[in-house]
Amino acid sequence: MTISKQWQRLFINVNLATMTNGAEDYAEITDAALAIVDGKIAWLGKMADLPDYSAQEVDVIDGKNGWLTPGLVDCHTHLVFGGNRANEFEMRLQGKSYEEIAKAGGGIVSTVSATRNATREELVASARPRLNALHQQGVSTIEIKSGYGLDTENEVKMLQAAGDLASSSPVNICRTFLGAHALPVEYEDRADEYIDLVCREMIPLVAKEQLADAVDVFCEGIGFDLVQTERVFQAAKAHGLAIKVHAEQLSNLGGTALAARYNALSSDHVEFLGEAGIEAMASSGMTANLLPGAFYFLRETQLPPIELLRKHKVAMAIATDANPGSSPINSIQLMLNMACTLFRLTPAEALAGVTCHGAKALGLEATKGQLKVGFDADIAMWNIHQPAELCYQFGVNPMNQLYIAGEPSIGH
Repeated sequence: MTISKQWQRLFINVNLATMTNGAEDYAEITDAALAIVDGKIAWLGKMADLPDYSAQEVDVIDGKNGWLTPGLVDCHTHLVFGGNRANEFEMRLQGKSYEEIAKAGGGIVSTVSATRNATREELVASARPRLNALHQQGVSTIEIKSGYGLDTENEVKMLQAAGDLASSSPVNICRTFLGAHALPVEYEDRADEYIDLVCREMIPLVAKEQLADAVDVFCEGIGFDLVQTERVFQAAKAHGLAIKVHAEQLSNLGGTALAARYNALSSDHVEFLGEAGIEAMASSGMTANLLPGAFYFLRETQLPPIELLRKHKVAMAIATDANPGSSPINSIQLMLNMACTLFRLTPAEALAGVTCHGAKALGLEATKGQLKVGFDADIAMWNIHQPAELCYQFGVNPMNQLYIAGEPSIGH
């Protein structure tokens, strides 16, 4: 049987970590081949089972016994922002307290000010190196949140900047509106009024202009309470936007269980999440998004409830949380290592966290995050001998090439 006319690109002599079994294992196929047509995976299997094809009609790539994985998914970032906070990083290490840093203009206030003062073009220019760094490490899909504008004009500007990055990069970019990230200084002691603005003006505009795929809220003692968070969820649902939540990072407030009632995609951070919240996640099919970069950078000691998440079979995603304050880290490969060393995930669980489960956290589990017939041909090609190497070592990039929708996206 010759089916070469259907195939546009064919990988031969490769090993596949298909990630079709979730975090149970890599679902490996060794001595394999994989074919692509129209940006989708059309065939995969053992080399011994490869149908006849014409090398003159198909772009044949000899993988030389390397490994293919799904393109990596970074499902939680704050990649677009103005300025940086290296100065307060230094102040903290010199012994200054959070209050002293805040009085000196530090904290999220400084990022909001810098973001408001930056043009859309400046935000794109500053974010592009961060996006490129993740792309060069195998990231084919990334989520970018707003949340440093904290007024209608600047939240829109951030989402537009993320859209500009999407139109000028091969990376798939999902946008999330995080207007309820923090209380802006002009609304001090008026949190309910700010939530009015988020729900009645920002969300309707974001939905109308199709500026975001989802809405997120920071539900925490230093963020927004359960009543305010639910109002944002209700507005998001009314406007047809998916729901996510920053929750249980500093205390067990109940934001995750609330989000589960609204069929949220994920709850992110979750270090203080209890079993009741985990049971709610399991019942609604939510993903727990673990962020080892923030845990590391803030020198936290409360580990996420990994064993309980395993017990209740809640999917665990891994992401960089790239942001200027608590995780100024743009390395998905470092996150793989930290997920194993800090959170004690197995390498298979960690790799699932940035492939199939990362895709699930963005609502993309039907098209991305697995090597499977019919899925998008977002494929990373690695010079490794076994998949665990992706978690074992960082600092040397083992990626050979990244294909997005079947096309090579990294120049060599």
